Amino acid sequence: MFRALRREPGFYQKLWTLSAPMILQNIITTSLGFADTFMVGLLGNAEMAAVTAANVPVFIIQIVIFGFQSGMAVLVSQYWGRGDIDNINRCMGVALYAVTGFSTLLALTTFFFPAQVLGLITPNQDLIALAARYIQIVGFSYILNGISSIYSGLQRSTEYPKFGMILFAVSMCVNTFLNYVLIFGKFGAPAMGVTGAAAATLTSRVVEFLVAAAFAFRSKRLPLRWGCILRPGKRILHSFIRYSAPVVGNEAMWSIGTSMLTVIMGHMDNSQDMLAAYALIGNIDRISTVVCFGIAAAAAVIVGKEIGQGHDKQRIYEVSWTLLLASMLVGGVVMALLLTLLPTFFRPVLFPLFKLTPGAVEVATYLSVIYAVSMPMRAFDVTNITGVLRAGGDAKVASLIDIGPLWLAAIPLMAFTGLVVHAPTWVVCIAMQAENLLKCPIGLTRFRSRKWINDVTGA
Repeated sequence: MFRALRREPGFYQKLWTLSAPMILQNIITTSLGFADTFMVGLLGNAEMAAVTAANVPVFIIQIVIFGFQSGMAVLVSQYWGRGDIDNINRCMGVALYAVTGFSTLLALTTFFFPAQVLGLITPNQDLIALAARYIQIVGFSYILNGISSIYSGLQRSTEYPKFGMILFAVSMCVNTFLNYVLIFGKFGAPAMGVTGAAAATLTSRVVEFLVAAAFAFRSKRLPLRWGCILRPGKRILHSFIRYSAPVVGNEAMWSIGTSMLTVIMGHMDNSQDMLAAYALIGNIDRISTVVCFGIAAAAAVIVGKEIGQGHDKQRIYEVSWTLLLASMLVGGVVMALLLTLLPTFFRPVLFPLFKLTPGAVEVATYLSVIYAVSMPMRAFDVTNITGVLRAGGDAKVASLIDIGPLWLAAIPLMAFTGLVVHAPTWVVCIAMQAENLLKCPIGLTRFRSRKWINDVTGA
């Protein structure tokens, strides 16, 4: 196993050069969510639970945007290996049309029917009343975020991940400052509470979009070619649909499935405690997995470029295996860190800071342990599915591996334990992670088959 970690000189330097900015970008993005949770959590348990419910449709938008971004990367990374700037711009054009249309549709739905959308998530009318205005405002922020995310994904897939790190750092600073001002009414502004958090998010996304647009218009490294962007052509559209649609469908079904877990929590007897604990631990989990996602994103670029440059399958397989092992080792380190922090920091310091009720503390503790123990497997799954298999053009099988265990195992088990038999909370929390027990062995079998290695550029 450890012999496979030995690579040619410069390999790990390249991996770090690509992954470090992505890791920092993910830290910035997840820290932004954590800052939102922290500031809203200071208002109370109910407010934090309300924002958690309101962020379910927003989460779906974010994940689908990530799906289009990842789907675009399947083609762009290989075109980048060939130096084909025109087709890179065409890929971006298709992705921009798709993301803008999807995010606009959901933004209008949440604006005109906020109570109806929230009613699908929780029957708690007090939470719906708190969250309705938030969801109306924040939905529009992801139209702009979708555009800037597609462009940052383009830069990442062409070996310039630093741009996304800088872009989202600016967005985080603006959002965090405005959260402080608008939630609590500082510097003469009114104290807007939950609505202030939404206004801060929308304003930060406007700034984010303007920064991305200014950079794009001035970039000489990857110049915009408007004819290719506005008229991508049928050939690229066909390629995008063939190789990217499974990725987008995967992310859409995964986000809806993950949101179903939140919906189940919202209908449980202890729904407020479950949602409040999930809001906090979910953010901790996202921060904990940033290195794994950074390696996965770097793996997609490395593997895609290797294929685009025409290397033989055995070399591509060996490089990919090294990336998977490195990701699992990182997951093991994160697991040990989380299990150490739970009794030393989370329970005595963090949970009281967020004013969690005793019931919410119990749920948060169970979730922390379960997320930590499953971390090595989850690190392997993330790099294998979103990095290696997708970059190899095996998006359809990768999608089945990703969403099958979620819909066939985790959701039914959680619904049964949480809503039918009203099992103890720790049993429900274990059911949430049932998918990872299946993903890892299935994904490993597909990887070892080598059937995932494909040139998707048609060259």
